[in-house]
Amino acid sequence: MFASYKFNEAAFKHGITEEDIRMAFSRPLFDGLIEGYSNKFLLTGFDTCGSILEIMYNLVDEHTAHVFHAMRCRKAFRLLRNQD
Repeated sequence: MFASYKFNEAAFKHGITEEDIRMAFSRPLFDGLIEGYSNKFLLTGFDTCGSILEIMYNLVDEHTAHVFHAMRCRKAFRLLRNQD
């Protein structure tokens, strides 16, 4: 979880709220760098209703995420989990 978030308007085009995005960041299932990119991350996590979201973001700095995409999680990303 980050100390602060910046949101691109595109992050809300699928009807996902800022509250749901923040909740997903606080309860991630997967969070990782997207292959082929140096600063584009995919996070999946639960929203306030328990649905899984997919979120894409960039790092502004070590404390700030810039969220530019959020929607209900597609099948392709549902099974992703971080390795412990």
